[in-house]
Amino acid sequence: MSDYVLDDREMPQFKVNRETMIDSAVLMQEQKKIFDKCWLYVGHESELKKPNSFKTRKLAGRPIIFARDAKGEIRVWLNSCPHRGAMICREPEGNARFMTCFYHGWTFNIAGEQVSMPGDQAYGENFERPGLAKPPRLSSYRGFVFASFDPEIVDLETYLAGAKEYIDLIADQSEMGMEVIEGTHEYSVKANWKLLVENSVDGYHAMSTHQRYFEMVTAAREKLDISLVGKERGIALGNGHAVVAAPPGTEELLGRPLSAEGQAERKARYAAIAEKHGDEWATRVRGSRNLVIFPNLIIIDLVMGVVIRKIDPITPDYMEVTAWHIVPPEEGAGLRAQRLDNFLTFWGPGGLASPDDVEALESAQQGFAAYRELGWSDMSRGMSNSFNTGQDEMQMRTWWRRWNELVTGEVLPPEEKDPLGLPWSGRRLELAPADDAATVDAATNAG
Repeated sequence: MSDYVLDDREMPQFKVNRETMIDSAVLMQEQKKIFDKCWLYVGHESELKKPNSFKTRKLAGRPIIFARDAKGEIRVWLNSCPHRGAMICREPEGNARFMTCFYHGWTFNIAGEQVSMPGDQAYGENFERPGLAKPPRLSSYRGFVFASFDPEIVDLETYLAGAKEYIDLIADQSEMGMEVIEGTHEYSVKANWKLLVENSVDGYHAMSTHQRYFEMVTAAREKLDISLVGKERGIALGNGHAVVAAPPGTEELLGRPLSAEGQAERKARYAAIAEKHGDEWATRVRGSRNLVIFPNLIIIDLVMGVVIRKIDPITPDYMEVTAWHIVPPEEGAGLRAQRLDNFLTFWGPGGLASPDDVEALESAQQGFAAYRELGWSDMSRGMSNSFNTGQDEMQMRTWWRRWNELVTGEVLPPEEKDPLGLPWSGRRLELAPADDAATVDAATNAG
């Protein structure tokens, strides 16, 4: 039995040991057994529009260069000179055919090949010029680029399991291909990284933590249909991935109302999606979703737009968060402005959601100082239900079971829930029946 997770199906009760949030030894295990072994999100292909463009980022604690080479191929390089280790590229982004290490002047092209070194005659004619190192695995799905430091990991689509169809629900919102717009939201939280993973798919906290926001939303509308609360579903997607998915109509609970023109534009886009992929799929696209892809990628698709959030642990009580906004590039300027305004109001640094969440997570981290007396956090809500709403905690339990499996080796069985009907099982017309059945089964029964 694991020292970290208590999964009692008879009670039923699910608890997580708070030492997982404060112990540096646990973080070291996470780096070795999770971040060095999983597919990790790097960025979106649309961020690198031109050949020779690049972004510098962190991946599993390592500095990397996310680039598109001269031939248009996506590359990921470790941002460390093979000579003496200095970071080769110290700019956050740019466009360059060559990158030169400032320490000793070794130069590399964007394809990772070394092209020059000062005084190279001193190395001898048989010296093998080292190029840039890279993660052993690199792959993408619908424009979302992932890398892994495990050469033996399963292919990306197998790893994504049921999360694939939720990425499809986002990617299908544009005929041209979704595009990450300029600008990055970067912030830090003095709390353990796993707390923000939980928070990102936790509907239970919304009304209490974000009371000011819902007061604003209520004031902006003639009527707010509170009966829509609880219509969303928590769904396990396999491999630790999970989603809170809501049907059309629940977007009325979030954001200031869009203009008539904005609503008409969205309605026309949904009609085009229905014509191409079927009414069932278009209905699902019209809904909203908070998706966690294990271990540290969050994609949130609400009325105010789609947020991509990457969470990086730094110390047991400190994380760094990077977020981007992804949109249909054909979206009209008016609708884009309204959605960005809603985005900033909810998620922005001065908004009415993210600062609340940061305060809640930092408060929890401070509370963990009492772990000797209060050693466990409870995540049992909804265990006895035949299905789970977003107010329940199955999505967190799903993530923690996968975490526990990788860290301790203990495999816990999934929770058995009733199959979900429409709209959550709505089909995409291009899917073959066998593949579609497998996807639905993974989305409704995996835990």
